[in-house]
Amino acid sequence: MKRTHKAVLAALSLAVTLAGSPAFTLPTVTEVITRIDYLFEQVGDISVKVTITQNKANQGVKVFESLYYRRDKTDEFLIIMTAPEADKGNGYLRVGDNFWMYRQNTRTFQHISRDESIMGTDAKGGDFEKRKLADLYRPETGAGGVEIITEEMLGKKPVYRFGLVAKVNDVTYPRQVYWVQREDFLTLKTQSYSLSGTLMQTAYYPRYTVVEGRYIAIQHIYIDEFEKGNKSIVELTGISLAPLDPKIFTKAYLENLSR
Repeated sequence: MKRTHKAVLAALSLAVTLAGSPAFTLPTVTEVITRIDYLFEQVGDISVKVTITQNKANQGVKVFESLYYRRDKTDEFLIIMTAPEADKGNGYLRVGDNFWMYRQNTRTFQHISRDESIMGTDAKGGDFEKRKLADLYRPETGAGGVEIITEEMLGKKPVYRFGLVAKVNDVTYPRQVYWVQREDFLTLKTQSYSLSGTLMQTAYYPRYTVVEGRYIAIQHIYIDEFEKGNKSIVELTGISLAPLDPKIFTKAYLENLSR
């Protein structure tokens, strides 16, 4: 199972962080992920256009476009599809413990689970939730329980490399390996593994931009390591961190957008 963009969240996962001071001593993994979690919490509200170019073996290329609105304070988000034409006006709304899918042609809302596919891609609703790395994963450790972190080069960039193991059951991948830039902890690469240890996905974050002093990954590249030949590119444009009107996160607003 592949995730085209975790949690664009997430993600957006979106992948958002602030510039830090250069690191002169080797940090612990706990310090790194705590720093990342803290910086994610500073995003607040965000609105962005998301374009996903999905290339599947023997199926060709398909492009999905949507507008994404998120409020971290209340863990709410809204997604409205703008392309392809067949999906235009469809949307997804998450408020509290409720997660709905909206179909424009029937003007109906359907309760769905966090495992529901988003936009016909491999992304799931749960990928857009605000969840801390420190709450989901623990660092891999060596002899004596010492956290394992190493200094490497990723191309020409000096990075820290470390592994994380899930400590809860409801995660997409039970083990992940991170490569983060030493100077500011920007995530440059991740690899995601199944419970059996099979490499499922490799992700790269080659492009960042700065919005109101915050670094945001504006290009994510996801390579399916299980189904060879599948790749997705996620690109973010029109990013705004301006406060959002609470009415955006309502059924009525989504219905009006779809008209």
